[in-house]
Amino acid sequence: MRRRLRKGELGPAPILLALAVTWIVFQSLNDNFLSPRNLSVLSVEIVGVGMVAVGIVFVLLIGEIDLSVGSLAGLAGALFAALNVNLGMPEWLAVVIAVICGAAAGALHGFFFAKIGVPAFVVTLAGLLAWNGLMLYLLAPEGTINFSEEGLVAELTSRYFSAAVATYGLAALGTAAYLLVSYQDRRRRSAAGMPYRPMGEIWARTALLAVVAFTAVHVLNQFEGLPLALVVFLVVIVASDLFLRRTRYGRQVLALGTGVEAARRAGIDVTRVRIALFMVSGTLAAVGGLFVASRLTSASQVPGSGMLLISAIAAAAIGGTSVFGGRGSTWSALLGVLVIQSIASGMALLGVEPPVQFMITGGVLLTAVTFDALARRAALSRWRS
Repeated sequence: MRRRLRKGELGPAPILLALAVTWIVFQSLNDNFLSPRNLSVLSVEIVGVGMVAVGIVFVLLIGEIDLSVGSLAGLAGALFAALNVNLGMPEWLAVVIAVICGAAAGALHGFFFAKIGVPAFVVTLAGLLAWNGLMLYLLAPEGTINFSEEGLVAELTSRYFSAAVATYGLAALGTAAYLLVSYQDRRRRSAAGMPYRPMGEIWARTALLAVVAFTAVHVLNQFEGLPLALVVFLVVIVASDLFLRRTRYGRQVLALGTGVEAARRAGIDVTRVRIALFMVSGTLAAVGGLFVASRLTSASQVPGSGMLLISAIAAAAIGGTSVFGGRGSTWSALLGVLVIQSIASGMALLGVEPPVQFMITGGVLLTAVTFDALARRAALSRWRS
């Protein structure tokens, strides 16, 4: 923590504290908040927004923004439903086409931004309008297309692992994988003469992860089991985190976020990296849109209304990703969306009107960004002195 504070990084501690306070407050006001049923519903509801937020994290890491993700999410759901229901295309093929279209739209945004020089704000704002219009065109005239409740997409959020062997096995597998990766990282750093974590810290982190994983599985097993959607979401987060921290390309992304000119002089292909990141954002927006459609078992105008975009950006920022670029993690998406959806769930249980929810979420977002700005300013002052 001291090392993080000297660098101007608050880390996950503040958001974990905020999440704990949120859960304690709502549980004290309503005993059903931390019930297995409500937590199971919450674990599924975070996935759609969370997927989009992971894509936003990639763009925020280079100090840019993608305003088109909400419209792309809605377009992906509408395109899938139109191809599957209206044209009779197999579900798996409609899913592949929807995701590819999201990736292509993201690449198009990245091309205009990185190659032509149009500001990302303007490019993605144009995308927001254009893709939202295309979504409305596909959904016309009813505005909603219902699809099978037993199909591939519907099962993304309706399928649960209920067998104890499977659920606890997944928790054990995840814990063991973390221990193995941490140990291998320690060996590589030690061989290279770099600072590395002591084994005591690795075992402590593994034990903490095991407590969280097995407790979560135990609680979820009391309702319907471990949701498939949550498992997929966690796999995406872990894979994205490993990509950013353990690959050459991921380090290029973080370097680009700290300074474009310095990254260019270091030999990084800035144009290629920027286009790829917007492509990732578009892809994950499409995937998130399919999870939102799965939750509703229909394609509608809801994802493109703007709330999905606002929630995704807020989740990434609240979770700890710096809006100034160069600092953040895909785990920020998980923490941020947990806070946002916990507030929404608690308010719904208490019967609070949506306008109050928006005001509270806005206050949390402003507080998170303010802490980030203050920490960044303090680190810069220490560096100058």
